[in-house]
Amino acid sequence: MIVVASIGAYLKFRSVWDSIKRVSIARLGPQPPKLTSATNILVIGSDSRAGPNRKFGADITGQRSDTIMVLHIAPGKQGVIVLSIPRDSVVPVLACPPEPGSAGQLAQPGQVEQINATFANGGPACLFNTVEQTSHLHLDHFIELNFTGFERVIDDIGGVSICLPFAINDPLSNLHLSRGRHHVYGREALAFWRARYIGEGSDLQRIRRDQYLMVSLLQGIERRDLLASPSRILAVSTDAAHSMTTDSGLSLPTMIGIVESLRHLPPGSVQFIELPTVQYPRNPNWVSWPASDASLFSAIARDQAVGPTAKMSGRALTNGPAQFTATKVAAKASAPPGSGPRNLARSYGGITGSANVCNDSTAFAGPRGGS
Repeated sequence: MIVVASIGAYLKFRSVWDSIKRVSIARLGPQPPKLTSATNILVIGSDSRAGPNRKFGADITGQRSDTIMVLHIAPGKQGVIVLSIPRDSVVPVLACPPEPGSAGQLAQPGQVEQINATFANGGPACLFNTVEQTSHLHLDHFIELNFTGFERVIDDIGGVSICLPFAINDPLSNLHLSRGRHHVYGREALAFWRARYIGEGSDLQRIRRDQYLMVSLLQGIERRDLLASPSRILAVSTDAAHSMTTDSGLSLPTMIGIVESLRHLPPGSVQFIELPTVQYPRNPNWVSWPASDASLFSAIARDQAVGPTAKMSGRALTNGPAQFTATKVAAKASAPPGSGPRNLARSYGGITGSANVCNDSTAFAGPRGGS
């Protein structure tokens, strides 16, 4: 009976998995070496209004990467790093072939574009290659989820708690909540995730708020032991599958292994870090990656710790693609291999999964307060 039930469960997951859209990734250059047995997954939040997403604005065409993160699962279940990449980052314009839904783009030596434009022009494969070629961090897979999928997953999980230092009435994101703690579901969680025009009104501050949302989500999943419930996992997987795109190399056994590796991790072993940036001199609304980001990319690539005094160089890089050569993984970290990058959140001003979700007032500070 147990064997029959197990086979039935696998077939259900197999059917769900087969419904996910797949994209083949054509390499645009030499892939960075894989230096450990860690798994690096590029996570993309798409703002496409196609299909069911028309309800978010049918007049908005195309797609942009609303959220870009690298999910790093360290070897031996040592921990997880969630590295958020600002969507206003400038990156070199690489040649990307067309793919369904994306026209592709021609290489423009010496020119840069916002990283979310990379996704808009060339799709997930173009963004995947661009992140690899600019960070020199080996990526294994990507997962793309749209607005509808985000809402449904939050609903299936049972919602998430957020904590507001003041009331928010943001007509652009349609978020209207009073001061204090709220348990929200898909629609309001998405509005909170996307809200930019509060506090400083910056994408960088939005990332900090989103990190607290992810911490709260992580704590809720552990508290309710949701990853131990096959029926709940199936519900989440079913709803996510209809709104998800992955690379063609991501198999069901690999995905099951990823979920299993995350299942027993305590929240404190998950670190949320925002990629350090500096203002791009040619456009005050854009940011660039300073040369000192090489230390962070190296620590992640090698699963090494860095010293607690790691800082940005403060030197913007302005000479087109040549600017990114400084981020090669040749930089040395301060700890031997195998020590694990346990202190990266402290070194780079991030938080861990055990953070107090009501301790995020700085993520709201600025002239655009609530009412």
